[in-house]
Amino acid sequence: GINESEISTCFPASSTIGNSWNKETAYMLGNTLGEEAAYENVDIVLGPAINIKRTPLCGRNFEYYSEDPFLSGKMAAAVVRGVQEEGTCGAVIKHFACNNQEDNRMFTNAHISERALREIYLKGFEIAVKTAQPYAIMTSYNLINGVHSANNYDMLQNIARDEWGFEGLVMTDWYTSQDTTEMGMVSPSGKYSHSSSVQCIKAGNDLQMPGCQQNVDDIVEAVNEGKEITKADLQRCAKHILSVALKTM
Repeated sequence: GINESEISTCFPASSTIGNSWNKETAYMLGNTLGEEAAYENVDIVLGPAINIKRTPLCGRNFEYYSEDPFLSGKMAAAVVRGVQEEGTCGAVIKHFACNNQEDNRMFTNAHISERALREIYLKGFEIAVKTAQPYAIMTSYNLINGVHSANNYDMLQNIARDEWGFEGLVMTDWYTSQDTTEMGMVSPSGKYSHSSSVQCIKAGNDLQMPGCQQNVDDIVEAVNEGKEITKADLQRCAKHILSVALKTM
């Protein structure tokens, strides 16, 4: 009765699955979820979420597995394998990365050392990518050390693809790369704006969700004027999107 979502099974929250310490249970949940998604002609499931629980005040802790990155990664990997077992549906691990609060989440700048980033905030994603190869990664709203995660070449290309061997597509979270003023999502300090649509392409963020005409106009202008991105950059993004689409046919 909340919205017009498809009728589906209400599975235990991720926090409960994490508390089980049982990879087989996580796999079974993912496998059943994948079957239901395929029945409803859903090609991509927007989960699991692997963010680290840092404070009880985070509004989506129920959606995350644990305070421990190793446990989070193992549980998420099992769910991903379950979802993708039949080859008819893909999983999306999110929110990449350092999304640990809901308040002002679109304009939060997480200042994190390289060691803490890799040992805590990225470790669960690394485990899921290397052991389960999810079809997609969703970037987070926040900035990381001054750079929007959606525009972060080091995170998306150097780490996820080059170091971990990620082969799928990268997508933004909803409305990350467009003006959200009309929706009431405004930076309280006015210090940060939304992420750049053009920089999304440059960083290897293949799919901007839900997308708007301004995204298209900005990208076309950048390509036509030879600024920052090229036609080859767009073709690379299209290749990643089409490769995932072919897997779910």
